[in-house]
Amino acid sequence: MEIFGTYELWDRLKNKDKPLLIYGMGNGADKILSVLDKIGVKVDGFFASDGFVRGHSFHGMKVMTYAEACEKFGDFIVLIAFGSALDDVMANMKKIASEKETYAPDVPVAASELFDADFYLKNEKNIVAARELFADGESRAVYDEIIKYKLDGDISHFHIDTPKSDALSSILSGNYSAYIDLGAYNGDTVKESASYFPTIKKITALEPSPRIFKKLRANTENIDAEISLFQLAAWSKSGSASFVDGAGRNSQIKNESRIQAHDSHVEGVELAAVDDICSYKNEKLLIKIDTEGSEAAALEGMKRIINENDCDFILSAYHRSEDIFSLPLKIKKMMPDSKIYLRKHPYIPAWDINLYITK
Repeated sequence: MEIFGTYELWDRLKNKDKPLLIYGMGNGADKILSVLDKIGVKVDGFFASDGFVRGHSFHGMKVMTYAEACEKFGDFIVLIAFGSALDDVMANMKKIASEKETYAPDVPVAASELFDADFYLKNEKNIVAARELFADGESRAVYDEIIKYKLDGDISHFHIDTPKSDALSSILSGNYSAYIDLGAYNGDTVKESASYFPTIKKITALEPSPRIFKKLRANTENIDAEISLFQLAAWSKSGSASFVDGAGRNSQIKNESRIQAHDSHVEGVELAAVDDICSYKNEKLLIKIDTEGSEAAALEGMKRIINENDCDFILSAYHRSEDIFSLPLKIKKMMPDSKIYLRKHPYIPAWDINLYITK
């Protein structure tokens, strides 16, 4: 399995020969800065999209427009520090990448080791083993490009992107009678699945964020199905934990020892094993799991559901560095006869990677 290119991103940055600028602000930039600080690399400036530049500063530096950055620095290296699936935003990222040396560093969404060269070598056996589990050549091609991207941060690897609708229509079997959504957010995926698979007549959705749960309830009122909504976090067993409520992608369950000063809206959350709240039996089930890093725990909590129903899955595989290989290995252990497919949907950075699992 040939993975390494001519460089590994963090080694490249340690030996940079141009000014280094970060495109974006906020949590993503903070995570990148934390990694750069550990390897002793300083940033020379920040810039943002024109509509976000208001004369303010970030980490003590005035935030520039891209044009101002070009005027001040000429040639420089760009690190993209935010994510988007919007066509115009991604087009602008690609335009900048055509003009400057540009990377979108892969820093894990949830607490996890950085996927660098050392991480790859330490986990190479499992990385190679997981590759052999995929059901088609396209999945293996996607896997190879994602692994390379995680090492070098080059967005040109995303030529393997496919629309989500393609996966829904070409991989999943359909004719589902019930749907479980773990990490239902504001109801967007509940509505999407109910619309795409009109045979679904029973829906169970879990969303732990109190702020987002209100939107989930409001947005699913008019769906023609029997709906059960729970303000709970899917886990391996029922209980309680600390929850960092980022009202979106940065929400996650954390041990007390991992809560940091910049974590906002830390509160208690109730955990639930799906087996304890769902009575589904002999159903044709579609299960979506997008739980911001607790996907493996959520799977552990639904062994009965898996055994007593005909289940297909849409499983996020990008929150932790190890997800891309550890989740396929886990699925194969839990469901030996399953077929596993991998697809990346349009998003920069690689924040929309799904495993599609069928019988």
